[in-house]
Amino acid sequence: MTARVNWAQFIPLVTSEPSLAALGLSLRTSAASTVLCALLGVPLALVLARSRFPGQRLLRSLVLLPLVLPPVVGGIALLYTFGRRGLIGSSLSVLGIQIAFSTTAVVLAQTFVALPFLVVSLEGSLRTAGHRYEAAAATLGAKPGIVLRRITLPLVLPGLVSGAVLSFARSLGEFGATLTFAGSLEGVTRTLPLEIYLQRETDPDTAVALSLVLVFIAVAVVGISFRRTAPRLPAAMMKP
Repeated sequence: MTARVNWAQFIPLVTSEPSLAALGLSLRTSAASTVLCALLGVPLALVLARSRFPGQRLLRSLVLLPLVLPPVVGGIALLYTFGRRGLIGSSLSVLGIQIAFSTTAVVLAQTFVALPFLVVSLEGSLRTAGHRYEAAAATLGAKPGIVLRRITLPLVLPGLVSGAVLSFARSLGEFGATLTFAGSLEGVTRTLPLEIYLQRETDPDTAVALSLVLVFIAVAVVGISFRRTAPRLPAAMMKP
């Protein structure tokens, strides 16, 4: 069966209840995973860019591992860690906390695959910016917390925003780890990529329409990121 874009039915196809539920879940979980990536990724990038310690290469390799690891393998690793009988999940189950096959599992799966994008982007910005301004502030008596808030983070803000946007876009398109670790429960774990995969067999027109929605969102997000983070030429250089 050949799928095509049925423009006459495009709006009804993408505004059906399952489609809206999947889109809403994808946007919510992607936003949550982006926040989690920032909370975990900023300290990791600072440690990797501003310090030297034994095992640093191993830590960087572990952070970058999801970039080369098949997402399904990552989902299996998460399942055997946070599943009901997993290393951590078994202890959580005793407390009545169930992570696997829940919305939380979707967020963790997305965070797992998206975290390297933020760490790599921010670490590169930190290395490019150097640490001379931080050293000067420390010499003047500024505490480390103040240096981080008022100098380091504002200095690398474009890299942080770019990394966060890339993480959001990667989370939005995550499929393999989510399916393996969270399953496909409508309204709970069935994100937009999973809905597209299911509709591909039963309703190809809907699958194509939802795929276009996902492409439009990704292009818009990356475009907004580029506008906000692209370097601007000084006004003097723009004069003829």
